[in-house]
Amino acid sequence: GLRSIPSLSQFNRLKYLWLNNNKIQDLTFLIKNYCLTELYLNNNELTDISGALKHLCSLQILFLHNNELKELGKTVKELKGMISLHTLNLFQNPLACDPDYRLYVIYILPSVQLLDRKLVTQRERESAFHLYNPERSLLVQSIAFGKRVNTPLGAPLGSRRCIQPARRLIMPSVWKHSDNGRLLCSFCRVPFENPEDAILVRAMTRSLTEFSSVDWNKVATCQERRLQNKAEPLEKLTVQFR
Repeated sequence: GLRSIPSLSQFNRLKYLWLNNNKIQDLTFLIKNYCLTELYLNNNELTDISGALKHLCSLQILFLHNNELKELGKTVKELKGMISLHTLNLFQNPLACDPDYRLYVIYILPSVQLLDRKLVTQRERESAFHLYNPERSLLVQSIAFGKRVNTPLGAPLGSRRCIQPARRLIMPSVWKHSDNGRLLCSFCRVPFENPEDAILVRAMTRSLTEFSSVDWNKVATCQERRLQNKAEPLEKLTVQFR
């Protein structure tokens, strides 16, 4: 039945805190508890957490379900800096009634693995990415090892191969007469009939592709480099081709 909590700043190494099943409406008492990793605030009367939790960058588990949180954007923005947060409960809040609530939380908080007691799937991550970043999603779908892929992002790997037939370049058939009456082809001076053909020709003649690989098993760790007090040259294999 607690409605307010005195400041906990004297417990600056506090890691685990259970305050569930109370009537708390204000979280200013947590202003100095930077080491918190688990925080249980479910079943309270919280209406807004703006400015109260964003400093808790070490938080891994946060329970906020069954409160009165209404603004989805402000609530999720407050948690955005928690890169270690893997378990989050926000259900039974008014904000959870938003039709895209779950996908929005998954997109803004990519570190969360368990949301509202349900595992976040790869398909949900892809759907959230496609919904809230459509331009980059289309770009990712269209590039695959130098080949264009027209299948959806969630399609099986076996169906992502480029199966388009080789396209014949359409060269413009422009001819002219020389001074001695012979026909000369001047296609090199005239643009391609299809702009994509011009792009393809330029890519084949001028672009260079480079792939590099490193055997990380042979790379010394930071501790090994400090102990050996010397830096060995990195073995890198580079292949270039057009």
